[in-house]
Amino acid sequence: MTGSAVSAVVVSYQTGPRLKECLYALVSDPEVTDIVIVDNGNPTDMQNWLDQFVDQQTQIQRLSGHGNIGFGAGVNLGVAKAHGPDILVINPDAVLRRHSVKGMQIAAQACPTPWIVGGRIYDIFGREERGPRRRELTLWRAMTSFLGWNTWTLERTSPPSEPVSMPVISGAFFLTSKDSLAALNGFDEGYFLHVEDVDLCRRCREAGGAVLYDPRAGALHYGSTSDAPRQTVSRHKADSLQRYFKKFAQGWFERAVLGIALPVMRFGMRVAGR
Repeated sequence: MTGSAVSAVVVSYQTGPRLKECLYALVSDPEVTDIVIVDNGNPTDMQNWLDQFVDQQTQIQRLSGHGNIGFGAGVNLGVAKAHGPDILVINPDAVLRRHSVKGMQIAAQACPTPWIVGGRIYDIFGREERGPRRRELTLWRAMTSFLGWNTWTLERTSPPSEPVSMPVISGAFFLTSKDSLAALNGFDEGYFLHVEDVDLCRRCREAGGAVLYDPRAGALHYGSTSDAPRQTVSRHKADSLQRYFKKFAQGWFERAVLGIALPVMRFGMRVAGR
């Protein structure tokens, strides 16, 4: 575990110049052994820069030509090509803080397989972002959060000082292992964008594994650097929420409630562009 080779997987789609910062940080981090860039489609200038950057590095693979296959499928593709037994998944607009990876590996040492360790994600002012620490996702929490009463994420609560068990961490920055992902059959590729991390964490816990949050590990997240249209992102989020709740619904009553609530939530998200 500790000291095991770590492959970073970065899925990029229409990412701006922040991708450069992400990759420079990974290349210079001694705890990252190799990097797999899954290029789901980027602007021409970024494509040209990636061509030159990859040519200058020996530890980077770039996978391209497959089109925009979504985040979860992109991670699965990258993991299949990664060399290390441990996998660091990080957003293309996030910058890894040095010495984070080793701490995450140490946190995972006592964990059963499968395991996932998330880290602190913060903005340019050092404030914890929404998402790295979350409760279990329920329909009630989804609806109330959408209405502005946040009952799901925990960034406004007192942060822990050491690794703790967490129902859901963020897919924007986490460490796991190839064995863990194999045990879970990777990300559910039925999610194109959003909620796939919630699904993965739930399946990990239900399989008897562990999901941890390590506040000592960190990544600066710029956020919203992709040129993907906001309405398109909102549609994918609504699709993913619908898939998640239908997938894990238990009993006829819960399914009946979903039949009423989900269309209302989809409509509201489309109008609000969330």
